[in-house]
Amino acid sequence: MIDRLSGIVERFEDIAHQISDPMVIADQERWRKLMKEHSDLETLVDKYKAYKKTEEDVAEHLAMLEEESDEEMRALVKAELTEGKERLVSLEEDIKILLLPKDPNDDKNVFVEIRGGAGGDEAALFAAQLFRMYARYAERNRWKVETISINENGIGGFKEAVFMIQGKGVYSKLKYESGVHRVQRVPVTESGGRIHTSTVTVAVLPEVDEVEVDVDMNDIRVDVYRSSGNGGQSVNTTDSAVRLTHIPTGLVVSCQDEKSQLKNKEKALRVLRARLYEAELEKQQSEQAQNRRSQVGTGDRSEKIRTYNFPQGRVTDHRIKVTLHKLDAFLDGDIEEMVDSLTTADQAEKLKMIEGE
Repeated sequence: MIDRLSGIVERFEDIAHQISDPMVIADQERWRKLMKEHSDLETLVDKYKAYKKTEEDVAEHLAMLEEESDEEMRALVKAELTEGKERLVSLEEDIKILLLPKDPNDDKNVFVEIRGGAGGDEAALFAAQLFRMYARYAERNRWKVETISINENGIGGFKEAVFMIQGKGVYSKLKYESGVHRVQRVPVTESGGRIHTSTVTVAVLPEVDEVEVDVDMNDIRVDVYRSSGNGGQSVNTTDSAVRLTHIPTGLVVSCQDEKSQLKNKEKALRVLRARLYEAELEKQQSEQAQNRRSQVGTGDRSEKIRTYNFPQGRVTDHRIKVTLHKLDAFLDGDIEEMVDSLTTADQAEKLKMIEGE
């Protein structure tokens, strides 16, 4: 497998030559595509070069071992040989992961939809906490958060929140968040001190453009209404809020974040496109059941994926059996450790499938 990568190195070097060519630079669209391909290949090429260099070092140490008679020197060479062989194994694993088929959506921005489930007001309060958690995680990664619509319950909770996160590789990090998030805690309204269990559903949808999903405006009913704030108080004196209903599927998308009706309509259309794209993806994945089982956390959104236990201060992800005892930090956006664990588990499953073919 490693030896076949020499062609990738040649392609990488060819691209490096092309992107410095004034004629290519003049064609900005072609130049951008080449720059992206160059960036995508760079890590793989670096790993391959490191592997080949380590391979040469191992061969050199083997030769030295045959010639060397001094026991002290032989012990030193053996130690370096062992280290070199271990590095080869590690580099080979890294290369295998880099060669896995890439999810075409990984580089895309995402729409996140959070909805309170079982538990009424307590679920809505936790939905608001999850919104803050993802917003803080986005802030840590210097991503941009753009609100589409928020439906509050009057006591600081969210019945529903739809927002967009824009940045490099957002979907690759957040795609494992889709599913049911369960919270176990004593609600503020509970006088007896009993622990209640509530649920919140999260859906992470990759942003798609018009080319990927063609939406016929004749299939959409557009309703406009006056934006309202908490408790029904008007926050806008014009009918700027927009509700889109996709008649063939019954999907409904609302947006009232902007003061402009046109901007709200554009945002709602982007969300609708993402939902239609996700529905098509789910259909394809259900037809490829084995492939779907190999993906950690990108499956059915009704799946209970995680529990947030407040009395014990822990977060448990049920898909990969990982528990972190840092609930406060986690809810403040410190979720990278869990994201990395999910990514590693997903890659391991995919490697097993490839190696078993």
